[in-house]
Amino acid sequence: MNRIKKNKGQTFGEFIKRIEDPNSTYPWVAKDLPENPSSLEKAKYELCQKILGYQEENNLSDEILAQKLELSQEQTLQILFGWIDNFTLDSLITYANKLFSPSQIQIILRQTPKPKSSHVRTV
Repeated sequence: MNRIKKNKGQTFGEFIKRIEDPNSTYPWVAKDLPENPSSLEKAKYELCQKILGYQEENNLSDEILAQKLELSQEQTLQILFGWIDNFTLDSLITYANKLFSPSQIQIILRQTPKPKSSHVRTV
């Protein structure tokens, strides 16, 4: 399925500008994580990426994947394109459980080291 089409009379540059706009409502534009994403956004995005990876590894069409997830094709495409704002974390986990066994799903929390203060205390 050709998901993105350039409109007639539209230059390639205009097309690229339109689909790269972070606020684009153009259908089926892949979304990326926002700048400084929260842990929740990262987890949701990672689940979407895992579902996309499952589709690619198993060479599944969008329609077959939608059937496996028990979702509409539109909802499935929203997951595949990383539209994380349209889903809750628990719903994405539920969909992932339809593709992966529960033992394959894990959440890893990593603590990032705090930067050392550049302050020097003099007594």
